[in-house]
Amino acid sequence: MALDDGSRSEGGCARAKSFTLQLLTGRFFMAFTTIIILSFIGTSYIFGLYSGDIKTTLGYDQSTLNLLSFFKDLGAYVSVHAGLIMEVAPPWVILSLGAMVNFFGYFMIWLSVTHKISRPPVWLMCLYITIGANSLGFANTGAVVPCVKNFPENRGIVIGLLKSYIGLGGAVMAQLYHALYGNDTTADGVILLIAWLPALALLLFAFSVRVLKVVGHRQIKREKTFFNGILYISLVLAGFIMVMILVQKQVEFSKTGYSVSCVFIMVLLILPIFLVFKEELYAFSKTKLYNTPTNTLSELKIVPSSDESPSTNQSNNPNNNNNNNNNKGSSNVEHTKVSCFQDVFRPPAMGEDHTILQATFTIDMMILFLASICGLGGNLATIDNLGQIGTSLGYPKKSISTFVSLIGIWQYLGRVLGGLISEQLLKYKWPRPASLTIVLFISCIAHLLIAFNAPYGLYVASIIMAFCFGAEWTYLYSIISELFGLKHYATLYNYGSLAAPLGSYIFNVRVAGHLYDKEGLRQLEALGFTRKLGEELKCNGVKCYQLAYIIIAAATFFTALVSLILVARTRKFYKGDIYKRFQEDENNVTLNVSSGRMEEEKN
Repeated sequence: MALDDGSRSEGGCARAKSFTLQLLTGRFFMAFTTIIILSFIGTSYIFGLYSGDIKTTLGYDQSTLNLLSFFKDLGAYVSVHAGLIMEVAPPWVILSLGAMVNFFGYFMIWLSVTHKISRPPVWLMCLYITIGANSLGFANTGAVVPCVKNFPENRGIVIGLLKSYIGLGGAVMAQLYHALYGNDTTADGVILLIAWLPALALLLFAFSVRVLKVVGHRQIKREKTFFNGILYISLVLAGFIMVMILVQKQVEFSKTGYSVSCVFIMVLLILPIFLVFKEELYAFSKTKLYNTPTNTLSELKIVPSSDESPSTNQSNNPNNNNNNNNNKGSSNVEHTKVSCFQDVFRPPAMGEDHTILQATFTIDMMILFLASICGLGGNLATIDNLGQIGTSLGYPKKSISTFVSLIGIWQYLGRVLGGLISEQLLKYKWPRPASLTIVLFISCIAHLLIAFNAPYGLYVASIIMAFCFGAEWTYLYSIISELFGLKHYATLYNYGSLAAPLGSYIFNVRVAGHLYDKEGLRQLEALGFTRKLGEELKCNGVKCYQLAYIIIAAATFFTALVSLILVARTRKFYKGDIYKRFQEDENNVTLNVSSGRMEEEKN
């Protein structure tokens, strides 16, 4: 009897260890850790918390501070190098590099503003903030790309959710900072916090992010249920943060009040772990039911990020082995090697794995790049100038502060709902580029509301603009993965973000900034004054941004028309089953999600 009890105890311990291992190495836990990483990497979104202190401490003028902000955006959005590194390295390397550049960049800024080192020149400060902000690109590539590969059939909602947590990350970091330091926004606290906390999160969870493969039947419907559960939690999180922002604008919060709200936010961040536990427990129970101790319904195998060599594929195929035996004596057979550059302008069919160069030079990628320049660039110009636009149009300072603070929430809704809606429309064979086109047309409304100063137009415009901005990111990354495959997605993923700073420079600096200064100078001269050297130039009235936003609206409208070409080109593709290659058939075929090929699992 005692022996039976001991056997049951040992069996129970073995099952507990097996379940724990399954939980910690599964796709669902990986998705959870990705959310945690991205929730603490939104440091580029809280530049306003410490920019004033940098300006005061280092004696910068507004132009220099704007230059610093531009290089922050440059570092955050230009990360093709992270994708290229991931072509040859596992995700943990990318995330570890992200931790290092985050800590180095922001720690050097902290040393500079606290005068622990001599005051650096402006170009060096720009370099520091570019390096620090570039951690966002490393985190995006190292965390989002593997998650998309692990859940390819649900990529719309996956990309929308993960990108939304980046948007919420800025608000989460702000609430956490206030919980630790109250209303004290000196550089000693906030810059040091964003130097070590995101780096710590990246290092803690770096090794849990991997590209995996399912052995057994994929539970696609349960995957959808899992992500829908995370969606509901994130909606509660976003709603709570929005309420806290509104309340904190009206009521003076103490450090204790911030701490209580921060605890609630942290609880909502870790709540998805229960969904992970539920899914793995379900899979474990099925394993026990069918007595399959190894090849479980959720068992995952780490898949190399590169394709198997041709020799490996041939050795695994009996037909190829026979051919090899027959050709042993044929030593004079010549194998012609084709340069990768010869196939650049002969890409495979839509949905098949493209090489980096093949995808780069397709008409589809060029249209997406143009849509990013005008769509994302125009909206970025609004985000960067929203406070100044409100001031020039005569909006109250408190109102401006409120809807500037809520930009992150509207972006979150755009990213989540945009991905969810387009994913549902795919069931009706609606091309995802058509959703992008609609969002571009809607963005024109926001630009025109600002241009003509409609009553309460800025309130409405800020909501429309932020929602469209978030949705555009989700559509862009989803379309790239669907049209060009997942083999080189780590690099192609970053192509879309390349256009954002370019568009921001064109519309923010060369259009909005130039025309604002021109109108401000005209108003100053009309009053009989001349501008003194170094004097801040102010502009008041609808004329300050009117022409700029008419130009931005016209450019966005033109881009929306051009994107209709992409809709027409991809219509036939989206009428088919775009996820067919990622689904098993009745012969127990499973997906190698890293290489994008279907491999047969023999019983």
